[in-house]
Amino acid sequence: MKVLTLRLPDEIEKKIRIKAELEHRSISEQIKKYITDGMLSEEYPDLPLSFIKETLEAKKEIEAGLGKEYKFGVIR
Repeated sequence: MKVLTLRLPDEIEKKIRIKAELEHRSISEQIKKYITDGMLSEEYPDLPLSFIKETLEAKKEIEAGLGKEYKFGVIR
């Protein structure tokens, strides 16, 4: 992993610091999250970010064995 130095305006740095604290992340982790979200948004511009994240989460759940087959027309 490489170390990268970023110069951010004070206002942006403060907002990142606040969000990181609220999400129990380090500043670096919060910046990585924002970069990842931005990259996903650019890769799939027609889809809302929430849909992309939910789809990726569902794939991970299936990989972990938590998925259940959906049966169409069956009400439980």
